[in-house]
Amino acid sequence: MERFQNKKFILSLILMIPFLFGGFIPDETMMPAFRMKKIVLDAGHGGKDPGNLGSKSREKDINLAVTLLVGKYINQYMPDVEVIYTRKDDSFPSLKDRPRIANNNKADLFVSIHSNSAASRSAYGTETFIMGMKHFESNFDIIKRENSVMLLEDGYQEKYEGFDPSSPESYIMFNLMSQAFFENSLTLADQIEKQFKDRVGRKSRGVKQGPFYVLWTPSMPSVLVELGFLSNSSEEQFLMSKQGQEYMASAIFRSIRDYKNEIEGN
Repeated sequence: MERFQNKKFILSLILMIPFLFGGFIPDETMMPAFRMKKIVLDAGHGGKDPGNLGSKSREKDINLAVTLLVGKYINQYMPDVEVIYTRKDDSFPSLKDRPRIANNNKADLFVSIHSNSAASRSAYGTETFIMGMKHFESNFDIIKRENSVMLLEDGYQEKYEGFDPSSPESYIMFNLMSQAFFENSLTLADQIEKQFKDRVGRKSRGVKQGPFYVLWTPSMPSVLVELGFLSNSSEEQFLMSKQGQEYMASAIFRSIRDYKNEIEGN
């Protein structure tokens, strides 16, 4: 009889658990809202690596000027977001260090800014890349060019574990990338190209995918922006001008602002 009463008591306790602790079971309404607190801005190339060369310009200089302006606008109009730079001067962070800075700082966004070039001087327009393998063959020239920066580093073969940026076979490992940040990266990339086209009046070549090293390793949404072609004299002149740099930086800033508002549900 006593054993039966003990069982009955224990059963009563089990049935009471949802009522006693139900208020402590977290649900979506109790989860803290996401807030974008840190962004890493990466001015491509630098130091001993000039990047692409125009008739009068060096890519590393244009990238840095625009990147610093983007950071300035974020600090001015989004004071709740901390801006971290991979470089603020003519230094040469390694290809591996750039995303590592973002990971070490637990950033919420990584934006790498570059300027393009092509054999044909008639090529022009903006492009924004996200990590992916779609149309790999058609984008291989730019992918190889950007990843080949690692060849300027001492001991690059050991540092990058034998990765050869000029060998398509080396990119097989990029197929193992995580899709965790694909959608958010795509959202930001779409915003950037829309701003370039609609607000600055540039020709947009669209959002593209590519296995860039700086996009493969960050543990957060990431994009690589190509501001235009330095091999095109008209576009080079625009990107060298103070007004052109301000316009492009403003477009990137507005894209980041709109992206932040969208993912935070504002």
